Amino acid sequence: MDLNLKGKCALVFGSSMGIGGGIAEVLIREGAKVGILSRHQDTLEKIKNEINATRAYAVDLSKPGAAAKVVERFIADFGRIDILVTNTGGPARGQFLDVPVEQWHTDFQSLWMSVVESLNAALPAMKKQNFGRIIMITSLAAQEPIAGLTTSNGFRAGLTGLCKSVSNEMAPHGITVNTIRPGYINTRRIQENKWTPEKIKEMVPAGRLGEPQEIGELAAFLSSEKAAYITGQNIAVDGGRLRGI
Repeated sequence: MDLNLKGKCALVFGSSMGIGGGIAEVLIREGAKVGILSRHQDTLEKIKNEINATRAYAVDLSKPGAAAKVVERFIADFGRIDILVTNTGGPARGQFLDVPVEQWHTDFQSLWMSVVESLNAALPAMKKQNFGRIIMITSLAAQEPIAGLTTSNGFRAGLTGLCKSVSNEMAPHGITVNTIRPGYINTRRIQENKWTPEKIKEMVPAGRLGEPQEIGELAAFLSSEKAAYITGQNIAVDGGRLRGI
C-alpha cells in the first residue's frame, strides 16, 4: 500500500534507537523527509547516516523549552512540519513514596511539558497548511498502571486526555491527533529485564515481544491521508497484553 508520504516532513522525538528509531525508519522507507532527535550527540550522526535521515538534532527534552526550540529549528530547516511524533524514554522506576519530588519535576518536563511545548510550536504551522499529524507515543501504563512506574502511570495517562482535547480543537483544520500505546517491545530497556521466552508467553497472548518497526507501521498509516478520519484515538500495539475492554 502506498501511503503517499513522499516529501512529507516528519520530526520524531527519541529516535536514535528503540521505538522512535523504528518509527523513523518506516517513515523514511515510505519516502518522508525525517528529522531524528536524541540527547546523544555522539551517536546521532552515525544513526542518521545508517537510516538515511535528513537531519539530526541533539536535544535534551528534560530541559524546559528544548522541545519547542527543536520544532522551530525543524520548521526553519524544512519550511514546514507535516508529522510530529512525540516520544520519550521510560522514566526512573519507583513506588510513590520512593520517588523524590525532584524526579517528579524532571519527569513532568520530559513526559508532559515536552509534548505541550512541541504542540505549541507545531500546531500553528500545521493550521496554515491545513494538514498535520500528531502522534503521541505513550504506554500501556496510560490505561493500566504498571507497578513501580509511578510517574509514568500518572503523566502518560494525562496525555490521553490531552490527545482528546487537542484532537477535537484541531479536527476542522485537517490535523489529526492520536496516541499509540506500545506493549512489551523489543528495546534495550525491555531486554535488560532478561525475561525468558516462557515468561514472555505468560505475559503476552501473542507469545512474543513486539518489534519497534511494528509501531512504525501503525505510525506511518496514521500519518497518511488514508487515516484522515482517525483522530482522538488511543491505539494499543501490545500483542493482546491489555486485559480490559
